[in-house]
Amino acid sequence: MTILITAFLLGLMGSLHCVGMCGPIALSLPLGGNTILQKIWGGTLWSLGRIVTYSLIGALFGLIGAGFKMLGYQQIISIAIGVGMILSVFLPSLFKKFSFGALPSIFNPIRKGMQRLFQEKNNRALFLIGIFNGLLPCGLVYFAIAGAIASADLFLAIGYMALFGLGTLPMLLLISLLGNVISQGLRNQINKIIPVVIVLIGMIFILRGLSLGIPYLSPPKEKLSPTVQMNMGKTSDTKEIQHSCCQKDTLKVQ
Repeated sequence: MTILITAFLLGLMGSLHCVGMCGPIALSLPLGGNTILQKIWGGTLWSLGRIVTYSLIGALFGLIGAGFKMLGYQQIISIAIGVGMILSVFLPSLFKKFSFGALPSIFNPIRKGMQRLFQEKNNRALFLIGIFNGLLPCGLVYFAIAGAIASADLFLAIGYMALFGLGTLPMLLLISLLGNVISQGLRNQINKIIPVVIVLIGMIFILRGLSLGIPYLSPPKEKLSPTVQMNMGKTSDTKEIQHSCCQKDTLKVQ
């Protein structure tokens, strides 16, 4: 549950960072309708499209994380991702080479598809714009993907990415309806909180990997490792069998 809360906070606090990437898209959305409720629904459909894409991405990386878990590497992966998140804040130069800025041609088909959809003014187009929007490169989404991998569970990873997307919804919806309602100065001040949130989430993943037995935050090793769980189950079954045999022997003696 703690991991899911961090996903929503990452999306909510990082949504001002999303303004730089998704803000221009939000401002130019073809919101149809004559009433504010219709426009709100159109903006919400756009965000729902993004959330669907994020959820599918979560499913993919959740399976990868689950594979690491089956191999017994979940704790190592969780600690490594946590350390990576913290280093990205204090040593950002180490992660510049992972930028997708040098590969814009990969995303050209997505951008062209979005441009065609902007010519339409209906709910279907808004939803599909959101679907495509979720595929565009974004540093904040990369952090969310790292969290999905560390969850090491298909459904937990889907929920993680969905809640991350849900956290970005309020701010981006507000921008799509009212335009640039937040001054650059205030935005810069709030953006200073984002690194703090990322460091806190990184620390949570490190604690989770250390298996310190802290409820909801750092579960014990036997709850993370399927091998330990299987061995415990086998031990329990053996004890039950031995106990039942002893009971039979005792009855025979009597």
